[in-house]
Amino acid sequence: MGVDRSLHTHFKGWAKPGPIPPGALAPPSVPPEETLDAISGHFRIFQLRDGHRFSTDDVLTAWYGTSWAPTASRVLDLGSGIGSVGMIAAWRLPGATFVTIEAQEDSVRLAHKSAAYNGLGSRYEIRRADFRDAAAIGASETFDLVLGSPPYFPPGSGIEGDHPQKVACRFELRGDIADYTRVAVAHLAPGGVFACVFPEDQRPRLEAAARAVDAALIRRRPVVFREGEPPLVGLFLMMRSTDLPRVVRGRTWVEPPLVIRAADGTIHSEYAAVKLSVGFPP
Repeated sequence: MGVDRSLHTHFKGWAKPGPIPPGALAPPSVPPEETLDAISGHFRIFQLRDGHRFSTDDVLTAWYGTSWAPTASRVLDLGSGIGSVGMIAAWRLPGATFVTIEAQEDSVRLAHKSAAYNGLGSRYEIRRADFRDAAAIGASETFDLVLGSPPYFPPGSGIEGDHPQKVACRFELRGDIADYTRVAVAHLAPGGVFACVFPEDQRPRLEAAARAVDAALIRRRPVVFREGEPPLVGLFLMMRSTDLPRVVRGRTWVEPPLVIRAADGTIHSEYAAVKLSVGFPP
């Protein structure tokens, strides 16, 4: 079967990178309650029109983790939702195998559709489970890179929204940063890293979670959504302390802030480069 002639290989004069996935070889079937959206190169993702949709947090988590673990061969995505973090990472790491864990049935269903569209096949395993359950991940399973874009609002701390999928992605209904960190560190391969996103004003919670499992916060990068404003979230990278020389275990390299939009509202040049690096339209 030839490539569907309606397939757009360019975006505003920019040639999308990467191979054409099998789902693009024919017009896909998208029901009215769903959308099929660009995510990395020719990779696309199924989302509910009125449910949870992937965010800048997801793009940044996948970019940061794969940037600091570019040779990872085994990757774990905790609380993977519709698969946005994992699929961007899979596009960036074409030789890696993935395990993703998500509890919500609708999100798992959509992730399966997207994985099939993108041709991820046997290298991308989607498990429907609560990652806090011991049975979700085998005791001997280890990973070079663990990714997490956790919810970070305690239940009852804000307006929860009108869709259950949105609520579980924003509020800590199935675990908080301490749970993500505990499970991630328990399944790191020697020298492996855990990359996540979390609010800057809640950083003490993340630091306490790392200390509780003897993890070292080796780097972090504040994220400024508009130039001149304070950072709202940060990107964080952890390792098991025992994998590090003693001299660096208590030290964190703080990177310059990553700015998403310039003061005039345009995409900042560095974030445009980040988007290009994950095969996303600039």
